[in-house]
Amino acid sequence: MSRVKLITTQLVEEVTAHIKKADTIYILVSFTMNSGVDVLSDSLNEAAQRGADIKICTGDYMYVTQPSALRKLTSLHAEINVRLLRAKGRSFHPKAYIFNFESEEGILYVGSSNLSRTALTYGVEWNLSVNETASFESFETANEEFMRLFYDPLTVPVNCETIAEYEKEYEHVHRETDANFRNWHETDEKELMFNGSESQAGLVTEPSVSYDINVPLKPRHAQHEALEALNTVVEEDYDKSMVVMATGLGKTYLAGFFAQSFKNVLFVAHREEILYQARKSFNHIMPEKSQGILNGSMKERDTDQVFASIFTLSREKELYRFSPKAFDLVIVDEFHHAAAASYQALLHYFKPRFLLGLTATPDRMDGKDVFNLCGGNVAYQLHFLEAIEKNWLSPFRYFGVYDGTDYSSITWLGTQYDKDELTAAQLKTDLAEKIYQAWTAHKQTRTLAFCSSIRQAQFLSRYFQSQGVRAVSLTSGAASVSRPEAIRQLSEGQLEVIFTVDIFNEGTDIPSIDTLLFARPTESLTVFTQQVGRGLRLHEGKKYCVIIDLLGNYSNADLKLQLFDTQRAIKKNSRKESVIPEVPAACEINLDVQAVSLLEELKRKEQPRKHKILSAYNKLKQELGRRPTYLEFHRQAEIESKAIRDEFKTFPGFLDWAGELNDTESEALTEAKEWLIETERTVMSKSYKMTVLLFMIIRGPDKWTDAVTPEETAPFFRDYYLSRDYRRKIDFSDKTTQNLTDRGAVSLVRTMPMTKWSGSSKGLVSFEDDQFMINRTWTLEHNEIIFGWTNEICQYRLESYFERKAVK
Repeated sequence: MSRVKLITTQLVEEVTAHIKKADTIYILVSFTMNSGVDVLSDSLNEAAQRGADIKICTGDYMYVTQPSALRKLTSLHAEINVRLLRAKGRSFHPKAYIFNFESEEGILYVGSSNLSRTALTYGVEWNLSVNETASFESFETANEEFMRLFYDPLTVPVNCETIAEYEKEYEHVHRETDANFRNWHETDEKELMFNGSESQAGLVTEPSVSYDINVPLKPRHAQHEALEALNTVVEEDYDKSMVVMATGLGKTYLAGFFAQSFKNVLFVAHREEILYQARKSFNHIMPEKSQGILNGSMKERDTDQVFASIFTLSREKELYRFSPKAFDLVIVDEFHHAAAASYQALLHYFKPRFLLGLTATPDRMDGKDVFNLCGGNVAYQLHFLEAIEKNWLSPFRYFGVYDGTDYSSITWLGTQYDKDELTAAQLKTDLAEKIYQAWTAHKQTRTLAFCSSIRQAQFLSRYFQSQGVRAVSLTSGAASVSRPEAIRQLSEGQLEVIFTVDIFNEGTDIPSIDTLLFARPTESLTVFTQQVGRGLRLHEGKKYCVIIDLLGNYSNADLKLQLFDTQRAIKKNSRKESVIPEVPAACEINLDVQAVSLLEELKRKEQPRKHKILSAYNKLKQELGRRPTYLEFHRQAEIESKAIRDEFKTFPGFLDWAGELNDTESEALTEAKEWLIETERTVMSKSYKMTVLLFMIIRGPDKWTDAVTPEETAPFFRDYYLSRDYRRKIDFSDKTTQNLTDRGAVSLVRTMPMTKWSGSSKGLVSFEDDQFMINRTWTLEHNEIIFGWTNEICQYRLESYFERKAVK
């Protein structure tokens, strides 16, 4: 029976009753207070103990949320998942409580009650309860939107590290002013409202590849190469792989061609427009198959091919509707996001015949453990520069134009600039005139201009119109012309410029675009790469794409040009290279004099590498809530882990420099420094040395330095390589090892890692009388610490070795 009810007092009675029975409990509140946690603590703890999925998202708006309340929440139970949205001054006002049940319909409460005793009990609050039957679509949308917000890039996990950081800001604000008496004018409130759609501004989707529906479909160019590589991977009995292919080459159609040999397919993406685009492409290739959408509003599960939102499948209720083996093929689009928390349950739950990851991002820009997720298997990789050299994408002519805005005076929030401060700096007539003049000097016929905000897009559109330019702003907000009509007019030459923030979130593609205008600072290198790809599609009559880019003293300004550099891998760690990149022969880089001077100045003032490492380490430490391991740093930090070895020789050496070691650990480092450097830096043409060391380590801290023989080591050694396809393929598939007998394994261990390492280690390890051992002993107090560090280095070196070899 559908039911809608208004509750004006004692919401706590309904909330606690549902917490006691619900399978999933989602709480979304602006403010969290000690009193509110106290009211719900017993019922939340009981729910966690019986295995309920509990997620709580709160905010830092006006610094009302109490740090002590966050500590209480995280201490209730390890399975209560709490995240804090770092709104940084923008209004964040939701109050919602969502309950899902296994045997009865769900219920949603939305209204005015934050997580405080007053709000939940006797305060003047209005809350509306809506059960699932009353509005199924609204209920499902609430669940979906909660998951989007919970995993939004602006949210951080609540742990001791992030609480400590928030508490510093909280105390500073409360010393300056009492947040409870801060006044906001209604119009200011509207300006500051947290806008979910704009938080995703600038993200773009893979453009669709045009096919004539009357002509039999077949793979093109890179698709053909990638498909052959994937088929080879399947023939070699791999069960997962990744394809890295530049935007504009048709990854979605590639996935469709590959999916033809699988009966049941799951296609997962984190933006819904990709789902609809993919369904259309798959239907084009396989019209005989049934395709369904699974998201907040559509539940088409019983089809051959399901196109699902990750935020829907992040809900256990939705995930568990499928059996683990429901799909033969699982495809994850934009796979560089797959290490995010929202993907983990899905990747661990499903057991398909094959897992395929797709991404256009060629580098580990997200700093996540993508390599491990695809089993160390990158079937195919093609950077957009290589695609240009193969004539599969359009060449470009890049014009870097100096932007005199002082971005150093605008607050940097870790991943983006403060929205309001940035907008204030951008809405200036002199800057608009500079952008217009640069565009006039270099433009071609059809321009897509990327802006930071809807207000900037509208401002620049009006300015260009005042100069007689046929321009329009096209964003997620209201527009003077519909999106399809604007795209048609641009394609047919009736419009000259579209100013946008988020148009390409909707999967729209305009191959005829021949000019890109970047009127915004580059805040994400990944997004910048994707946006550049929007202009590189081949099109009749298009000789090249013009890229007009404002270069200022903003974050990433000195890094973005590396994306165009064909020698980027060689130059990566050099501080002497020119600021002007080397581009493919058909392309050009043009920088005005002031822009060159700016880039050279930014390079001179570049943050010392050691401090970049420390900054990346501290950020990861906050995310994890503890000291990261070496392997975690490698997988998740926003800087290459190789920098640790280059600057500090070892990870423990870095920890010592960063002040992270206690007195006992510092003493252990002094005692074992020589050994740790040897473990970190010993040359490895193959991974064999670390595999022998791993065998010694798995015996535990009491026995790890005891001698081992080749006979003892060989079974583990052989099984280590044969137990994972990528290890076997990389280091155990030559003539010597592909059919290795037990006796042959003993001989290999003896002659390769043991003999060679003992000969190069300057006495730190020895191999005499068939006994391989570490020639160092440490005090009992330090042994376990050194054992742990050795294990971390060993695990890191093995993973980084196979990762490096796999992508060659």
